[in-house]
Amino acid sequence: MTPTTPIRREALTPTRREALVLGAAALLTPRLARAATPATLQLSWLHSVQFAGSYIAQSRGYWGDAGLDVTLLPGGPNAPVEPPVVAGTALVGISAADYTAAAVNQGAPFRIIGVAMQKNPFAIASLAANPVADPRDLVGRRIGMALANMPVLEALCALNDVDIAGIEVVPTQYDAAPLVQGQVDCLLCWATDLPVAMRMQGIDSTVMLLADHGYAVHSQTYIATQDSLANRRADLVALMKGEIRGWGDYHAGPEAAANLTVQMFPDAGLDLETQKLQAERQVPLMFSDLTDAQGFGWFTDDTVAANIETLALLGKPVSADLWDRSILEEVYGAG
Repeated sequence: MTPTTPIRREALTPTRREALVLGAAALLTPRLARAATPATLQLSWLHSVQFAGSYIAQSRGYWGDAGLDVTLLPGGPNAPVEPPVVAGTALVGISAADYTAAAVNQGAPFRIIGVAMQKNPFAIASLAANPVADPRDLVGRRIGMALANMPVLEALCALNDVDIAGIEVVPTQYDAAPLVQGQVDCLLCWATDLPVAMRMQGIDSTVMLLADHGYAVHSQTYIATQDSLANRRADLVALMKGEIRGWGDYHAGPEAAANLTVQMFPDAGLDLETQKLQAERQVPLMFSDLTDAQGFGWFTDDTVAANIETLALLGKPVSADLWDRSILEEVYGAG
């Protein structure tokens, strides 16, 4: 694959002088108004700073600049991502490689066209006084987790040659209380939620990212159908251009992104300080040397190969053609 150069912010935003010149020209030159094309982006969960780059894109008119009128639909336990994308009511959905692989194996016509989280957010959280800092530390410990996530633990153990029989699995609700109360020694969770909740209570924790120990599953991925790739390419390119600009602004100011999130969704029950900490801890998951070099959302043949290996361990075998980089290549000028 040919390396590319990410879009520079200067190329996206005109200077004040240029804006004045363009504005004057617009006043002097009659033209027909062009209506923006409607498009829906289906989020994977309830509104929070997890999707703040999209909120920035919407609030700052980045999609409008690209000719789109984007509606953001929240997800949740009763709002799965895949059905509206298959049905065509959503142009793009925010998913994860394991969910997409499962859907594709059942016949869904999806392609992953971008990767927001360069590192999977799954982590093992433990108290600082009794840390789990390496997969081998799990042996002889009690881990609290949903039994539905057993394939994740099994994959982590397989990747690190750890005997899972030596780990006591305790079924728990998704809550930090069992760890704080000493009922378990660690929790399987996202690095950006239960550890953040504990920190807000003044409790320090050790967070071991599974991604740092071979667990490669792209998360917060952008999925579209093959039909959309064939027939709505311009809209996909426009949507991703807005996302890239929005997440670039997020990277430059996570705290401002948290403020915007709380302001945009005053009825969502979001605590500002919690959102700020989550925004901060999300940064190293979403931005990396790869995104610095190639641009937000990028993936490579090597990262795809690592995903294929982990997905096979999860019982969700896929081939490399699940990933399609052509939209990103067009956005970044390599198409």
